[in-house]
Amino acid sequence: MAIVLSRPGVDGLGGVVRVLGEWQDDGTPVHLHPGDLGWFWRHGAEATAAAVRTWSREGRTLAVGLLDGRELLRLTIAPDARQDAELARRLAEDVNAPERGVLGEGTVYIEAPGDVLVQEVLSGQGWDDDEPWTPLRRDLTRPVEDPGLRIEVAGPDRAQVRTAVQRAAFDRSTFTDERWHAMAAGLPYADARCLVAYDGEDRAVAAVTVWSAGPGRPGLLEPMGVHREHRGLGHGTAITLAAAAALRGMGSSSAVVATPSANTGAVATYRSAGFRRLPETRDRRRDAQGPP
Repeated sequence: MAIVLSRPGVDGLGGVVRVLGEWQDDGTPVHLHPGDLGWFWRHGAEATAAAVRTWSREGRTLAVGLLDGRELLRLTIAPDARQDAELARRLAEDVNAPERGVLGEGTVYIEAPGDVLVQEVLSGQGWDDDEPWTPLRRDLTRPVEDPGLRIEVAGPDRAQVRTAVQRAAFDRSTFTDERWHAMAAGLPYADARCLVAYDGEDRAVAAVTVWSAGPGRPGLLEPMGVHREHRGLGHGTAITLAAAAALRGMGSSSAVVATPSANTGAVATYRSAGFRRLPETRDRRRDAQGPP
């Protein structure tokens, strides 16, 4: 049977979240997580649905992609289909054909696990390696150390604190209260928490959102940030420890995160919170083609 490229629509997002959760496993590389859709949901359900692509055969989803504009496709594949030659060929055809509504015509990028056959296919078609990323993982079978700061779960009545820390941590952040409420209304947020850390003077100094994929599966940190006025004091380590503890409390088997390798400060922070550095990964890049 042929492989079908689809847009699930708002009504189909629940199925996409479900299969992404089922694909999470400690024995596989860090890859697209239900929490990635949950964080994107801050733009609303319709925008999230418009950014999702699925590839299926005989009604079974084999691959899921999340588009960041028409420049970046975050792609993952079912564990038992990662070496599926037909799927790899179809994925390559679709991302190389702008008219199919996946990636655009300019310089574009694909983020995908390193163990999938489509990586090899794209390499053979002239896609280059891009900048490296560092995935990290912390096992949660044992209790997590005390973070040393007061940690608050930010609900609807404290959303403004969570969003303010986000904007103070990331210079170009557009995370508003309205977007927090849109994110919190999304399906993945039923298994998520927003945490805020307070220092000894009761100032909000760091924040993180954690996403569970269900008991016995890896949970995701996305995003984590420290207020720009309170850096260098160990608050990043503290909020990361709090994130790991929250995921353990929700039954997650491990906590995972990924950051650009060039962000050495972030890598060091995660490692100081007990995360183990995993082999680097690289996105695929296809540069814009000039006129013939």
